[in-house]
Amino acid sequence: MTEAESNYIPAYDDVVAARERITPYIHRTPVLTSSYFNQLTGAELFFKCENFQKAGVFKVRGACNAVFGLSAEQAGKGVATHSSGNHALSLSYAAGRRGIKASVVMPRTAAEAKKAAVRGYGGEVFECEPSTTARETMLEELVARTGADFVHPYNDHRVIAGQATCALELHEDAGPLDAVVAPIGGGGMISGTCLAMSRVSPDTKIYAAEPTNADDAYRSFKAGKIIEDDAPETVADGLKVSLRPRTWHFVSTCLSDILLASEKEIIDAMHLTWQRMKIIIEPSSSVPLATIINNRELFAGKRVGVILTGGNVDLKKLPWMNTHALT
Repeated sequence: MTEAESNYIPAYDDVVAARERITPYIHRTPVLTSSYFNQLTGAELFFKCENFQKAGVFKVRGACNAVFGLSAEQAGKGVATHSSGNHALSLSYAAGRRGIKASVVMPRTAAEAKKAAVRGYGGEVFECEPSTTARETMLEELVARTGADFVHPYNDHRVIAGQATCALELHEDAGPLDAVVAPIGGGGMISGTCLAMSRVSPDTKIYAAEPTNADDAYRSFKAGKIIEDDAPETVADGLKVSLRPRTWHFVSTCLSDILLASEKEIIDAMHLTWQRMKIIIEPSSSVPLATIINNRELFAGKRVGVILTGGNVDLKKLPWMNTHALT
């Protein structure tokens, strides 16, 4: 990526181009409703089910946009990234579809199911200590050695444009919405949501949902500057990373607010979704629903889009099986 590209803020035209580029490689995921959750929250909820996406997660959108946008020369050197799991397996999936190499730095504490999925898609895993600093240091060494194109999990204009296609589909399938709620970690999905909705439905309010145990985006939003948390502990493992300049651009200018949920509330929402909607979602995906349940007065009587970002769960280690996770 050139210096100009590394500072580029994606525009709506990039979303249109991304959609055309990635359509052969992704699912157009369904939008589901639930009379139970409508009654519980007092709102009309529309669940965008990226748990049914290729590789089980929305991140395939951004990964495919980055991989299939590479020149033949750069693609020949492969791609590399750091990720706790979902971006790792998404980039490995995209690279496999193009027939190029994917090298992935993952914390040693990442879910074994996600490491296995990366390898299953043909990616090579390099394990590191569980901190943002350790991930980034090992990744820099890997890129310097191989010349691979670094596809950042979220602070990448190609990734953000790809993620934006999710909210675009939600708008088309659910119709005009009063609000959209999506999880926030590093901010790739929420940035894409802001990018798409600000163009196709500018009156729609956008809320980010974050674990209380990893609330650096919330603190950043309130302080008006990026505040990092190097190694937070939360069951929502996909939301442990901090904002970066490109995602901060969207967070600081487009969001209505960032809402928080406790570990117990996240797990309860995940369990309730399994029980009532009969669909598998991972903890990071349940954070938006948890925050809606916590803030019913904010959403009552409104049409609300809820982005369920993924469904990659280790079925042998469900969070409600661990009583300590409920505290």
